[in-house]
Amino acid sequence: MERLACVNVPALPLQIVLHDRPDWRAHPVVVVAEDRPQSPILWVNGRARKSGVAPGLSYASALSLVPDLRAAPVAPLHVTSTVDAIAARLRAFSPGVETSSEEQGVFWTNVSGLHRLYDSLDVWAGAVRADLIGTGFTAVVVVGFTRFGTCAVARIARSVRVFSDPSDEREEAGRVPLDRLSIPPETCAALYQLGVRSVSALLRLPAEGLLERFGPEIYRLHRMAAGDLWTPLQPQVPPDPIQRSVLLDNPQIDASGLLFLIKRLLHPVLAALASRGQALAALDVRLRPDRQPWCAERIRPAGPTLDPVQILDLVRLRLESVRLLAGVIEIELEANGQPAAPDQIRLFTEHQQRDLEAGNRALARLRAELGDDAVVRPVLRKGHLPEARFGWEPLERLQVPRPRQVETRTLVRRVYSRPLALPAAPRATHDDGWLISGVVRGSVADQTGPYVLSGGWWVREVRRDYYFVETRRGELLWVYYDRRRRCWFLHGRVE
Repeated sequence: MERLACVNVPALPLQIVLHDRPDWRAHPVVVVAEDRPQSPILWVNGRARKSGVAPGLSYASALSLVPDLRAAPVAPLHVTSTVDAIAARLRAFSPGVETSSEEQGVFWTNVSGLHRLYDSLDVWAGAVRADLIGTGFTAVVVVGFTRFGTCAVARIARSVRVFSDPSDEREEAGRVPLDRLSIPPETCAALYQLGVRSVSALLRLPAEGLLERFGPEIYRLHRMAAGDLWTPLQPQVPPDPIQRSVLLDNPQIDASGLLFLIKRLLHPVLAALASRGQALAALDVRLRPDRQPWCAERIRPAGPTLDPVQILDLVRLRLESVRLLAGVIEIELEANGQPAAPDQIRLFTEHQQRDLEAGNRALARLRAELGDDAVVRPVLRKGHLPEARFGWEPLERLQVPRPRQVETRTLVRRVYSRPLALPAAPRATHDDGWLISGVVRGSVADQTGPYVLSGGWWVREVRRDYYFVETRRGELLWVYYDRRRRCWFLHGRVE
């Protein structure tokens, strides 16, 4: 049969408070809904319970009973991030991990076949519990055969419990008191009046009568305990890591240049985090110097954020302290996110990323220093020759671009303002072996053309045979043969 394990981290919000404040462990501690005197108490530790504090009591009333009572609220985002962190640790022991959507701190894992990796399932369960204890969380691990059975026993077990037979699991789950399950207190009180105090006593009642009297929740619980309601394990697939990288044509060792390149990668990383409802908790910056091993640095902001200015300032400080033995030829960023508040995500998505006024002020400074002709933009013009089909005109103010939608990736043809002379082709076919622009770009691999352009006989006749030439390095060059001059020219490149 398929083996299933339930990992229960009891009173998870209370454990989060004690994990964040370890000096409170020797004191009575409660978790409150809000940080105010009349806020109700949600969770109570053992010391506070022995002093008479119970869930539902207001914090002010509990403080009158226990003067040294410690209390703190736990934000839902903090609980969510902790659940995600625990699930990530459990995936190191089993690839199939499902987080309960109804009860915080309950996880199910698929343990079928793990006996081939561990001496026994007892050893596996002990390793899982020891790993969570090492991170500061107490857990109970129960290995069995059903969701309900393992989860019910996990409510009363203290450490590790492994069942080798389904009947043993069913028998022990039947002894679990109803008040240890997720049943409303008023429902438990009504069942107690009927003498129903355990799961086995609940199973002796008719399911239809429970549905009519107590509603669908108790009816569903009865069916799960009886084995009539079975749900397969639905493990969550961990999302792909958010990574961005860039290969540099020329080694870069200047910190300012590296920061500018990292800034180009950071914005899509933050956008990807925001699309997942997360904020940046840590940024791994990996640099690969030329012929050197990778250099890894981790940047941690004060709190999860989507503010690029704050993150780049931390990156700048770290880059200034890093000593590189050679120029960097590759940069890679990897983001570690945590759940973010909706207001934080909305602020990032609605914030205008481009400050046009700041750009206009920068252009005004350029014009003041270099003259009005220093700031221009390209415009299309009617002309016969390629170099006559565009021109430049002064740019007064920046405008938000409105690119048209295209279904395929657009190729950009970079046209040189002055064509560059090329070496002659070795043969008339000018195929493999022609070093069109030296050994750097490599020899010609393929070429398309000619595209004949002729005219200008009324002033000075022009006749050119244009070709698209692909080199061994993968570059796509735009060249032409001038029949009047009898030589080759590089007129541009396609990117």
